[in-house]
Order: sequence, then C-alpha cells, then structure tokens
Amino acid sequence: MNSDFTNKFGKVAVLMGGISAEREVSLMSGEAVLNALQAKGVNAHRIDANPSNIGRLREQGFERVFNVLHGRWGEDGVVQGALESIGMPYTGSGVLGCALSMDKVRSKQIWQAIGLPTAKYRVLSSEDDLAGLVDELGLPLFLKPACEGSSVGVGKVSHERELRQVYADSAAVGDVVLAEQFIAGAELTVGILNNTALPVVRMQTQNEFYDYEAKYHSDETQYFCPAGLAVELEQQIRELAETAFRSLACRDWGRVDVMLDAAGQPLLLEINPIPGMTSHSLVPMAAANIGLSFEELVLKILEATL
Repeated sequence: MNSDFTNKFGKVAVLMGGISAEREVSLMSGEAVLNALQAKGVNAHRIDANPSNIGRLREQGFERVFNVLHGRWGEDGVVQGALESIGMPYTGSGVLGCALSMDKVRSKQIWQAIGLPTAKYRVLSSEDDLAGLVDELGLPLFLKPACEGSSVGVGKVSHERELRQVYADSAAVGDVVLAEQFIAGAELTVGILNNTALPVVRMQTQNEFYDYEAKYHSDETQYFCPAGLAVELEQQIRELAETAFRSLACRDWGRVDVMLDAAGQPLLLEINPIPGMTSHSLVPMAAANIGLSFEELVLKILEATL
C-alpha cells in the first residue's frame, strides 16, 4: 500500500447506494471509485449510506468522504448538511450548490436572471397546468421531475394525446414536473474539474433521446471527445458551463449538460453536482482526453477535501 496516500488522506469513506431512485447507478459509480482509490493505496472503505449510519462516520474513524451518492438525499444538499454537522470534509459541492443544481426549476430561474441561455419551460404542479402547454412549447416536448437525475422519470411527448400519461409517469417520480421545449441539435456535456471545464463530450444515441437506458446500459450509444465542434464554439460552451456552475454555488467537480438548438446556439439544461463514475460515464471520458486516468481523476477530486 502506498503509505504517502494513506497518510495524506487518512481513512476515507466512499458513500454509495443510498435511498434514491438512482441507487443502482450510485452503487456502480461507488465500486469504480472505491477500486480506483484502493489501487492508488488510499485507505478507502465502502459505505452503503442511509439516514441511520451517516452520523456515525466520525466514531468509525473516518477522516473524509468521497461522496458518490446520486439523486435525492445524497446529491440534493441533505447528506452534505449532515456531513457539515459532524465536521466531515467531503468531495463535491456544498449544501447550497447541491440543493440548487438538483432543482431544475431553481437552476433555470437563476440562469434566466443573470442572462444565461436555457431551454424554454413551464412548471407543472397538477394536471390543470397542462392546459395550453402544447401551444406554448410546441411538439415534441419533454416532461421531467424537477428534482431527479439520470433521466429518471423523463418522458417525450410527441402527440398531444400522450400528454396526460407522460405527465402522470413523471409526477409519480417527483411531485413537481418540468415541461421543456424540444431542442433539435446535438446533445453535449461539459465535465468540471477543479472548477475548470474539461473538453466537451458529444453523445449520439439510437434511442429517442439520451435516456437512462442509453446512459447506463446501451452499448450502441456513441461518445465523441473531442466533440467535433468549431474551436470558437467549443470555447464558448466551456466558458458557459463554468459560468453556469459558479452561478449555482457549485464547487470542485461536476457536470453541465448543454444542447445546441437548430441555429447551433448552446442552451443550458442542468447541472449534475455528483455525476456518474461508471464505465459509461462522461467526466472520466473527458478527463482521459487531457491525459488523466480514472485513478488520477478520483485522486484529484479527493484532494479538494484537504
């Protein structure tokens, strides 16, 4: 074991699993991070996190946390607040950054307030809010829970007759639903490491959109990094991602999702404060493009806790 890293970081808890709809993905991410840290000689341990064990990390001798929990409770500021309360350093954004970025409605409201481009949307709190939606946003359109990630509960509406069923499916996952205009252009993502944008990744899927299956299970999904964009556009998107990341009080690392509209202009979709770290994940892909291995990437993320 590399004693340098053992002494540098002490005993590290890798928080994974959790209680959200994204538990399965978090377990995959957590195992990958745990294996990488242990391969580098870090004294890292698996913690399948839940509300009953998060407060006992100090008494178990842990000195810092690598948080790979996805979704509600783990990525929305709740666990971050619990870790703050016991004085435990942890990776990623703080309470405010996680809470804001997990709430797609609040994210968009802040971006609009400071003049950043984002897709047109409407907030749906009940079936009554569906009236006039198609006239306002056009077809097709997307419905998504306001506070979930990994495309959980996201549905595409291609015909008005589908609207109520897709709304019911999204509302079953999260009470408040975000309706968003369809954007015709490329799907892009920008990893953030040490508050700086990594190269843009472009995703291409045979599915109707970059959904849960395309993200985590399909071997047909294609990824391009470099993304094949003009140099000026790539730079514009990276700067936009950094500004969007800072505007939501995010820090250290994360991922900003962007789409190009029909005119080739970037529109912000959302921020993932704790993005996936699986074999299909996008931040490791972008890091590899600048010569960082997966193991080096997780060390850099963990170093921000020092």
